[in-house]
Amino acid sequence: QVQLAESGGGLAQAGGSLRLSCAVSGKIFTVNAMGWYRQVPGQARDLVALITSGGGTIYGDAVKGRFTISRDNAGSTEYLLYLQMSSLKPEDTGIYYCNAVGYEGKDHWGQGTQVTVSS
Repeated sequence: QVQLAESGGGLAQAGGSLRLSCAVSGKIFTVNAMGWYRQVPGQARDLVALITSGGGTIYGDAVKGRFTISRDNAGSTEYLLYLQMSSLKPEDTGIYYCNAVGYEGKDHWGQGTQVTVSS
């Protein structure tokens, strides 16, 4: 199994910055791509950013140029995934979920962390 634990959410003002972290543990050798998704009440989870095992990145249109995803695969028992969020907007508010996709295609999710951006 793969376990994910997010941290770093909270309250920020518009124009400010936050950094989210996700610790990925367990059978990390099975993990391929990792990413961040955002969900607001009544809506599906939307892709914020994704990073492949080779370091390739994909960003949602709403965050391009403002958010940066990165990963640290150096650990032997844990991977670290980050999301640096800058120039925050109120519409960035939501619950942010860390996601890891195994080479077999299985999805793993964290419990989510709340991000609230005030205007």
